[in-house]
Amino acid sequence: MRDDPKERVKRLLASDKEEMNEASRAAALRDFAHVAAEYFEVEGPPSMQIKTGRRGAEVTFSFRAVRVKNFTVLKN
Repeated sequence: MRDDPKERVKRLLASDKEEMNEASRAAALRDFAHVAAEYFEVEGPPSMQIKTGRRGAEVTFSFRAVRVKNFTVLKN
């Protein structure tokens, strides 16, 4: 069964307007989660929202932290 040409064009246009495809989104979430885990004890999976505007995009990365991992400075 073939797709309706009108629906196929709608999907193509929608995917063309996407700011970030699913593979890129998953990779970004993985990378940001890794960095967050360096500074915080993270609880649960992170989330990311992208709002596109006239002058660019606003990206919000969110996660729940149980505690902050403070670094200890050793003095000579």
